[in-house]
Amino acid sequence: MVPIFLLFLFCFPFNAGARCFRSFKKLQLPAVGSESYAFDSHNVGPYTGLSDGRIVKYQGPETGFVEFATTSANRSKELCDGTDGNDLKLTETCGRALGMEFDHKTGELYLVDAVYGLMVVGSGGGLATQLAGGKDGERFDEADALDIDPNTGEIYIGDLGTLLHKTNNLTEILLSEERTGRLLKYDPKTKKLTVLLKGLALAAGVAVSKDGSFVLVGEYIACRITRYWLKGPKATTSEIFVELPGNPDNIKRTKSGDFWVAVNIQRLQPKPSCFALGQKIGADGQILETVNFYAEYNATSVAEVQEHHGLMYLSSTNANFAGVYEVLKCSDKPVQV
Repeated sequence: MVPIFLLFLFCFPFNAGARCFRSFKKLQLPAVGSESYAFDSHNVGPYTGLSDGRIVKYQGPETGFVEFATTSANRSKELCDGTDGNDLKLTETCGRALGMEFDHKTGELYLVDAVYGLMVVGSGGGLATQLAGGKDGERFDEADALDIDPNTGEIYIGDLGTLLHKTNNLTEILLSEERTGRLLKYDPKTKKLTVLLKGLALAAGVAVSKDGSFVLVGEYIACRITRYWLKGPKATTSEIFVELPGNPDNIKRTKSGDFWVAVNIQRLQPKPSCFALGQKIGADGQILETVNFYAEYNATSVAEVQEHHGLMYLSSTNANFAGVYEVLKCSDKPVQV
């Protein structure tokens, strides 16, 4: 029998569109746990959160990543720096920034923290300010992803639900039928938090369309992306946007209005392992490109795929580096590996 990962390599060409990815480099991180990336209005970055509670930003090859912000007022560098985030009690002290995005009109960085909920930090960094949720507010079960409407400034948040409070076993998560995830909206002007959708299967990724007419939310367990309409005749209704070959994590909008989603094809037998893809999806739900990352990531999952200024940035909560591909124009013929 042909190994399942080899089948994936042939079923999913390295580039199923009209581009190729020539080079790959690693930007060394101070610790593991990078979940999501953000770039400021000056294109400085990436900024990312680490398992030890720090938010860091990249300042070029000579300097590397430097500390930019933290989310916990009780955080101690001696206790927290370099920790891997597996100790939940330590996470409550250190913080854990996950999804993040800049509001380029204000220069502020909005983020969701696993403990403290929705937060914001100014362009100069420092201690983030809590806006909603958190351990005491009980308004999020486990906020994981966010995106900002480029037109209104409203913030959309993916809440995983209660499943991860019960288990962190991958097999139990993938086989679970629990549907407690939610899609929420936060309005910075009114400071109001609204639930838009309930009953989602681990809402692990969120992205607003370029024109603000709809928002996408990835359902990790259900292997699909759901679309919730914000405007037009279908406003306040939802529908399946696209079915995927694996479990979707973060979704990132491109400058052209398409979307990149990190897709992890999980294998449970004979032991848990993973095959990571990036899939580019049009605003109509059509898959435009499929790129596999097996050569660089092997059986490691990928949390985000983001295209920025001719480079492709990949995050992985299990890696101590940010992965960067150089994107080049290629022939129209798909490249097979």
